[in-house]
Amino acid sequence: MTVPALVTADDLATLLARGEAAVVDVQYALRGTPGPELYRAAHVPGAPFVDLDEALAGPPGRRGRHPLPDPAVLEAALRRAGLDDDTEVVVYDQQTSLASARAWWVLRWAGHPQVRVLDGGLAAWQRAGLPVTQDVPTPEPGSITVRPGSVPVLDAEAAASMARTGVLLDVRTAERFRGDAEPIDHTAGHVPGATNLPMADVLAEDGTFLAAHLIRQRAAAAGVHRDTPVGTQCGSGVTAAQMSLALHTAGITSVPYVGSWSEWIEDPTRPIALGPEPDGQRA
Repeated sequence: MTVPALVTADDLATLLARGEAAVVDVQYALRGTPGPELYRAAHVPGAPFVDLDEALAGPPGRRGRHPLPDPAVLEAALRRAGLDDDTEVVVYDQQTSLASARAWWVLRWAGHPQVRVLDGGLAAWQRAGLPVTQDVPTPEPGSITVRPGSVPVLDAEAAASMARTGVLLDVRTAERFRGDAEPIDHTAGHVPGATNLPMADVLAEDGTFLAAHLIRQRAAAAGVHRDTPVGTQCGSGVTAAQMSLALHTAGITSVPYVGSWSEWIEDPTRPIALGPEPDGQRA
């Protein structure tokens, strides 16, 4: 049975009032105001900050822009946030669950399945009339133990196989998928055989996820049906986790390709596809 992964702002407020959960801020922006500055401007009272670039990913390089984190670095960051092995955790970002989905996935990969996401992020919290603060908490250090590999992950070879034998969902914009534009990575295109399902297609205008039945409809249109093996891929593995969270809320299991496009293009022997159809591929 699918474990509910989302909480509303009101539900989170209730959990915090009862002392039944710890909340963690993971606000993040690929471009624009950095996450630490967003956190200092406003956050949920009592929420420590965990940095996506520093803790939820390793250093950029040949494994991509946001590879798997070093387990020791991740463990230290989570302990500084006051987390123990039995802590019920709720993570949130500004609005769209981009960074919080990465945190949700990384915590599960680290062997901590007791993690949920505030749907709609800090924006939803504020829309509900709940308070924010600039006060930085100092939680008692936690004792959480990171157990890497607790959920599966795709590497480049497995992603290529998924594109042939299942569905590899590339969740970047259609322009980036086709190779018409590439504003971030040094090479445009997509993994041969991948299917485009832009992340925006499963989000509502307010940054919350669409209802489960609508996500299933979008996924079915992209070739995802019952028992279809599914992988998710983006530019650097962050939006891939966001799509995996969306699919999870709709009862669909998927495995992210964490290295994603930014890793794929670091090996010049890997093929690149251009355009929307398989005949756009080039070796």
